[in-house]
Amino acid sequence: MNTEQLQLFEEQTIRTAWDEENEEWYFSIVDVVGVLTESVDATSYWRKLKQRLKEEGNETVTNCHALKMKAADGKRRFTDVANTEQLLRIIQSIPSKKAEPFKLWLAQVGRERMEETMDPELIAERLIATYERKGYTKEWINQRLQAISARKELTDEWKDRGVSSVKEYAILTDEITKAWSGMTTRQYKTHKGLKKESLRDNMSTTELVLNMLAETATKDISRVAKPNGFEENKQVAKRGGSVADVARMALEEQTGIPVITSQNAIQLNHVVGAMIEASVSITDEESKG
Repeated sequence: MNTEQLQLFEEQTIRTAWDEENEEWYFSIVDVVGVLTESVDATSYWRKLKQRLKEEGNETVTNCHALKMKAADGKRRFTDVANTEQLLRIIQSIPSKKAEPFKLWLAQVGRERMEETMDPELIAERLIATYERKGYTKEWINQRLQAISARKELTDEWKDRGVSSVKEYAILTDEITKAWSGMTTRQYKTHKGLKKESLRDNMSTTELVLNMLAETATKDISRVAKPNGFEENKQVAKRGGSVADVARMALEEQTGIPVITSQNAIQLNHVVGAMIEASVSITDEESKG
């Protein structure tokens, strides 16, 4: 029912979940508190504020509930969340110069979701705009969008074959990744020097294509083999990944160049790299002056 997403407010991440049934957003309260208060320990700030609001008989806090969301360490933990109405009431209790801009941002997030529901093409348009701002090439963006579509088709197939939990999805993804690259998702991210960042957003165009081939092959094999349950889907995932492994080895034999690179988005993307270098240069000059 809930689709988890990361939203950005002034370049700061806020975890959110879209409730399809009730058609409303839920926001991580701790993340919002951290943005508004700029507190080093937003969790403690929220704990004290929550206690005070309860003592005052504030029904908003009582009605808030928790959802499992991915924490900084990658593990999913229960997190206090609030819908837009509840969040606006909580914000009133937080003295912050960012309160008004944040309210406008909340309205924008809600409006964009409604627009996307009526016109799904807007999702792709906004995603393209985001990647363009980050300096990705058009070729890479096109491959990334196709990869997203392929991933959605695969997860739909998994649902039809008796796989439903997030943990099982992660294990199956690891099997596919390991079969074609020789590394689990975590090992692959470590190879690229990543922590919380998206692995796919840090792949080269060729890596993206091979990963998409692995997931598409897994989906196609699944539709023929009709696996039932997690264990059978696990075997199909290995078979799908091996298809891309054959393609990877063939390409490496022809070019003499390893497909899998340790470079991440900053190193692969010259535009972003140049922007960072320019920013560092300006900072150095200012510090010297």
